[in-house]
Amino acid sequence: MHAFYALVSGPLVWAAFALFLGGSIWKIASLMAETKAKDTYVVEYWSWSHAFASFVHWLVPFMSTNSRRQPVMTVVTFLFHIGIVLVPLFTLGHLVLLEESVLGVSWAALPDSVVDAAAWIVVLGCVYFAWRRLTLPEVRFVTSAADFVILLVVAAPFVTGIMAYHGWGDNLLMTSLHMLCGEIMLAAIPFTRLSHMLTFWYTRGYTASEFGAVRNVYDW
Repeated sequence: MHAFYALVSGPLVWAAFALFLGGSIWKIASLMAETKAKDTYVVEYWSWSHAFASFVHWLVPFMSTNSRRQPVMTVVTFLFHIGIVLVPLFTLGHLVLLEESVLGVSWAALPDSVVDAAAWIVVLGCVYFAWRRLTLPEVRFVTSAADFVILLVVAAPFVTGIMAYHGWGDNLLMTSLHMLCGEIMLAAIPFTRLSHMLTFWYTRGYTASEFGAVRNVYDW
């Protein structure tokens, strides 16, 4: 077990970060190349004013028409994404490891109770998204096995983190599995639908510019 912990807390950490950084560069570069190849005027009609307006309307709850039509989905989605950001970046244990491994870099942590609640929100959000894919006909129609795999990949680091924090099971095993699951998720981001965290800004700005600067209509 100690050898497993040494593996996931050492070489696999750097491998996951390398895959994430390299894959992210590839994903963004390939997306920009693809859009420029299909639409040679993308640079000419790109509008930062329309792009920023679209960012605001899609990132603030209930500002877009679609978010107002699905209030439960909107609330769950926004809380879910807040948890996705808060837990990895503001958990004390994560920051201690960061400070020890990256030239003393760190910042203030959130209280354990807040992080624990946020982790539960992420897990329950995954359950809710799975339920929608299983029960709503319009969602089930566009759902594949890969969508459930992604939900498992996202949920696993949070489930194992909760178990490690509360002492459910062998602590060293849960901590090791938590680190492994986190590394799998990090490495998977550029190569799965999770890549929307990287491409949202470009695709949203691209769409908003086309709708606003060319068609003179809102994209929200």
